[in-house]
Amino acid sequence: MQHVNDKTVLGSFDGTRFTQSGVTSTFFRRDGRFFVNTDGADGKLAAFEIKYTFGVYPLQQYLVEFPDGRLQALSIAWDSRPREQGGQRWFHLYPNERIDQRDVLHWTRPSQNWNHMCAECHSTNVQKNYDPATDRFHTSYAEINVACEACHGPGSLHVAWARREKGWREQDASKGLQVKLDERAGVSWILDAQSGNSRRSTPRATDKEIEVCALCHSRRASIHQPYRNGEPLLDSELPAVLSEGLFYADGQMQDEVYNWAPFLQSKMYHQGVTCSDCHNPHSLKLRASGNAVCAQCHLAQKYDAQSHHHHQPGSRGAQCAACHMPTRSYMVIDERHDHSMRIPRPDVSVKLGTPNACSACHQKTGPAWAAQWVEQWYGAQRKGFQSYAETLQSAREGSADAPRRLRALIEDNSAPDIARATALAELGRFPSEDTMEVLRQGLGHSDPLIRHSALSVLAGADAATRVSLASPLLRDPVRAVRLEAASLLAGVPAERLEASQRDALARALNEYVEAQRLNADRPDGRMNLGSLYARQRRPDQAEAQFRAAMRIEPQFVPAYVNLADLYREQSRDVDGEKVLREGLHQVRNNAELHHALGLVLVRQKRSPDALVELRKAAALAPDNARYAYVYAVGLHSSGNTAAAMGLLERALKRHPGNRDILLALASFSRDAGKTARAREYAARLLALAPQDPEARSLLQSLPGD
Repeated sequence: MQHVNDKTVLGSFDGTRFTQSGVTSTFFRRDGRFFVNTDGADGKLAAFEIKYTFGVYPLQQYLVEFPDGRLQALSIAWDSRPREQGGQRWFHLYPNERIDQRDVLHWTRPSQNWNHMCAECHSTNVQKNYDPATDRFHTSYAEINVACEACHGPGSLHVAWARREKGWREQDASKGLQVKLDERAGVSWILDAQSGNSRRSTPRATDKEIEVCALCHSRRASIHQPYRNGEPLLDSELPAVLSEGLFYADGQMQDEVYNWAPFLQSKMYHQGVTCSDCHNPHSLKLRASGNAVCAQCHLAQKYDAQSHHHHQPGSRGAQCAACHMPTRSYMVIDERHDHSMRIPRPDVSVKLGTPNACSACHQKTGPAWAAQWVEQWYGAQRKGFQSYAETLQSAREGSADAPRRLRALIEDNSAPDIARATALAELGRFPSEDTMEVLRQGLGHSDPLIRHSALSVLAGADAATRVSLASPLLRDPVRAVRLEAASLLAGVPAERLEASQRDALARALNEYVEAQRLNADRPDGRMNLGSLYARQRRPDQAEAQFRAAMRIEPQFVPAYVNLADLYREQSRDVDGEKVLREGLHQVRNNAELHHALGLVLVRQKRSPDALVELRKAAALAPDNARYAYVYAVGLHSSGNTAAAMGLLERALKRHPGNRDILLALASFSRDAGKTARAREYAARLLALAPQDPEARSLLQSLPGD
């Protein structure tokens, strides 16, 4: 981030025009200042002054300052690559979307706000300082760029130590630094000539350095400021697990996730590698160039050889990173390496449609062709360190065998902890008695991310179970875990808690509210507060927060859905219907809103209208098995069993193991007198989930041949 001047601005501000979505923007200079004439929050063209540049290579963005303290990032950026590489041009960050001022991605909306979205990782000691009473920012930073203190913490004592000022000897061990990132100090890597791999001379005892890097190099939400360098990451941030939409089922990055979660999946991380083993954090360069950075630990004669990579030496396919760290482009032209350092699995691509490094280059041949070559070169068992793709995919599809698969992954001590945390988070969608043992183990795990995910499984449990299992974690040493425990117990009546539990809950709830108020400029922060107040049976405060979320971002769908659900609890479905229709006015053709509206209309006994909405939801989101199932149940209830069966059979092709769909098909077939088909569906379900009591009961109730 830099102040705008002739040296820092790379883009062409000489009257250049750029047209996107029917809007022609003009970049120009006036009186030595830099401007863009483009569409503002009202959709009208106006001149906006550029106050800061953001980034250098391969692209540069530009920030506009508003009177309320907001800095907004333009969605038109400058391609700073050389012209022969396609650069030296203006381009739009969302080139394939038609975006106007009503769109959540418009440059004036919260998703493009520097104060929340960008500042913390691009400047030093950022304090967001949002005032919800006035809806203004007073954001500050110590230094405009990332500087020494961003990683090492406050430096005044370090300066005193360096100058040998009074008291310096007391600081000698740490050199006056808040945190010494010394995990590599005195460490060597010992090469095993037979395997061609190295082992760390002493095991890595902490994740200090990795978590300092993760403060910015992770997809996460802030829950506390200021961050104190060297403290657990989850004391100030809540990082994302391998969630759908962010990651492919095999753990490869999909959306922008910034390396931490991919790296935690890698065998390198589990062998003790840290970020600075490969990267020099001060020069911003690799420790060595090309394959030499890998050859620090892996025998070049074995791995940097055609007998291993099977590509022409010097070609792209001969580069370690090309196969084991494939790139994905973000912001159109910014290529970033996946740091999970995985063995290419085109065989998984064949099954699940995940990407793989081979097909990224050999695009015309397809993954099946690549899978044959990989098996021929390396053998059928060359599966790699990450082996949970089918498990996470089964959970995403709602497959009947998902609970069994997820429990196996959670209990697999050899699997990356972040994959096990993801499995726990997914397991919450499949409540059963069988989950309790793995849940208890997760709640006592040493990794706070696993403890946090384990708590989320309890969301659907009864109050007594939540109190019994979650209350000890109200005193967890890590803030994110305490907040999740507080959220779970917020709605438990006080008389169900002991005095010590009430005190711990009160303290943790104060931290939870503080975390949401830190993000009061965001619709999700307001929604979280609203949900808390709803659980505490404070409907007026809950409604106020949901309304605030809608005001901040009128297209924030969860706020409408949650407010309608609040009205449901108050027997106010008529008001819930109004809210959902208001949401559909803002976000047309949204499947979640149509689905929620359909359920509201069902409760009002307006079946024909409800079926219209449920049909729209299922049509708009054909990959959502739940929407198809609910619509089919509605059709069946209205007497249209044939249409319901047809819909479910089509949905089953998309989701062949989905429990709800199989169970419904079996039940509907039985009711229609088609016993053989009912037995077939029930048997398929039992093959996936042998302990499923409903499937077993249904099958036993059906007459044999």
